[in-house]
Amino acid sequence: MVYGTTRGVTAVPQWLERWNRSFAKWLWVVVLIGLVGTLPLIYARMQTEASAKKVEFVMDYRDLLQASMTQPDPQSYVDKQLTLLKSAGVNAMSVYESTLEELVWAGEVSVFGAQQAAMLEGKLPQVGDNRTYLLFNKPEDEVVYRPMIEAAFAAEGVSGWSAQGRDGLLIGTSPDYATMRAMQPNPLAIQKLRDLGFLIVPRLSDRLPYNDEEIGRWIDSFKANGVTRIIFDGDAVTGYSNQAAQGSLNLFAERLKQAGIGIGAIENLKAPQKGFGTLSKLLDYDVVRVHSVSEAEMSAANPSTLADRFLLAVKDRNLRMIYLNAMAAKDVSKGQINVPIDTIAKSLAGPDGAIKQIGEFGFVPGEAHAFDVHKAPVEKLWKALAILGAVALIALTIGLFIPAILVPVTIIGLIGGAGVLALSSSLLDQALALATAIAAPTAAMALLIRWLRTKHDRKDALPRSAWARLGGAILLYVRTSVISVFAVPFVIALLNDITYELVLQQFRGVSLLHLAPIALVALYAVLYGYGSSVRANVVNLLKQPITVLWVAVIAVVGAMGMYYLSRTGNGGAASGLELQFRSFLESTFGVRPRTKEFLLGHPIFLVGLFIALRYRWGLVLIVAATIGQLSMVDTFAHIHTPVYLSAMRDLLGLALGGAIGLVGIAVWRIVEVLWQRYGSAAIRRA
Repeated sequence: MVYGTTRGVTAVPQWLERWNRSFAKWLWVVVLIGLVGTLPLIYARMQTEASAKKVEFVMDYRDLLQASMTQPDPQSYVDKQLTLLKSAGVNAMSVYESTLEELVWAGEVSVFGAQQAAMLEGKLPQVGDNRTYLLFNKPEDEVVYRPMIEAAFAAEGVSGWSAQGRDGLLIGTSPDYATMRAMQPNPLAIQKLRDLGFLIVPRLSDRLPYNDEEIGRWIDSFKANGVTRIIFDGDAVTGYSNQAAQGSLNLFAERLKQAGIGIGAIENLKAPQKGFGTLSKLLDYDVVRVHSVSEAEMSAANPSTLADRFLLAVKDRNLRMIYLNAMAAKDVSKGQINVPIDTIAKSLAGPDGAIKQIGEFGFVPGEAHAFDVHKAPVEKLWKALAILGAVALIALTIGLFIPAILVPVTIIGLIGGAGVLALSSSLLDQALALATAIAAPTAAMALLIRWLRTKHDRKDALPRSAWARLGGAILLYVRTSVISVFAVPFVIALLNDITYELVLQQFRGVSLLHLAPIALVALYAVLYGYGSSVRANVVNLLKQPITVLWVAVIAVVGAMGMYYLSRTGNGGAASGLELQFRSFLESTFGVRPRTKEFLLGHPIFLVGLFIALRYRWGLVLIVAATIGQLSMVDTFAHIHTPVYLSAMRDLLGLALGGAIGLVGIAVWRIVEVLWQRYGSAAIRRA
């Protein structure tokens, strides 16, 4: 692990340097022990990730009803689309809280204003009457809908009304308000969909004051219809608004637990639904992540793009529910109304459809279940070892910069690590994981720079032939990468909690992880890469004149850094060409390696190593290549991605990046030989 010494680089006394070197060796042993301690925790997480293999494709039933209103025979249209979707692989339907508007779309009721009602009765409307008049279209269904509507509008007042031989109701509020009032999800629609073989996924809101007795009746009805999961509609979960006054979230959670019903977490919302984290905890994290395709995205996408998107959601991000929207959209230029039902069907079915693709990775359509959380035996012990190893790795990294404080830093770290273990705070776990993620690639590159300095100080120690340089570069490429990913097991062990996999909590500090190792490695190269002492290197740096070229370089580097940070994490936007390239990589390798690794960091690293084994200025490329080393660690900071997939992504990135780097070395070698033959001679003649 120790590539060289700091002799001659700092003013550390010889006895202290020997002590620190001996102590550092023991710390590396502690790091290895900590790595072993992480293995049971990693295995437990992989068991958890493998415990849910069924994927639920959920269609928005309200969208179907709304689209049917553009057709001459709405009911026939709905029935036809349900048959098509069922045959394509859609296995669930989402049913919202009912409204009078939705019951109109379903053909169950007709709603009138006072003027229209008066015309039905053959008389003039009353002046100032703006109440809502309603007729039941199907006498056999009235027994279901009448009590629902009467209960929903009891506060406004409901009385009987009839016209032209049909029974109805008179509701004491305006049609605009009446058509928006939320009621129990349509029980007859639920029964119909169940009879067709669909799973039912209710969507509930927090629009009404929480009524535990009423909610209890709803949930009993859901349970009778085989419901095992609900999704929330709006910006808050049911019961959130009344939690402070009546503990409604606790009451709601108890109702759900008794019925065996879990909840769905929709990813990439602008803001998390209020109360979702609290409700999830009360339900012991009986949560399934939901990938939703918006109406606009669905209208613009083609089947193959959707199929790839569904595959990535299931395989790469542990999503087990795919939510499909299909709202009718007018195309004025073509004079038609588009409903993307056919697009949905084609994206799921067929040899290139999503269902076949996810099947190749072991997933099957079915009722989505929450992960079965596995725990390692004596988990506290393994986490203690992981914390011990992480602290040792951080201390070693600090010791590379300031060797004299290695021992006190280790002692302070051990005290802090004990606090992390005792307090079991997610914030402290994240802080230690972030420090470890920064430390490992920084230490790996710093050790490499120290080793190269030692070799350059002893000219005879450098490989002389090009083949020897190539072999040395490959060996250092692999060895440094292995040390960089030492952080990975510690990050997994420290953040081994289901809340991270469900993205109820996220690993914070990603931007710092992407900047700190590069800055620290650059600092180490400046302090320890050249010269006889740290002081001399600092003095020489401070004496450098600030030129226009320096300012221009700093501006360019700053702009590149801003762009780099804007693309960090999940928030960066990718161009159409980049998306096509990603799709090509995914279809070719089955796993998409990260661009910043196999196209940037790793090739630059291998070429930089080859050059640095002869020329000192190769350190510049090595510093730049830190991006690839830290990216390997950052890959595992996406906790919602399965461990095995992140590992495959890192290995593939190393292999492809190494191959591209070999091509770069060949090009460099050609340039080097041509320069030696012709360039130097031309300079001498000049």
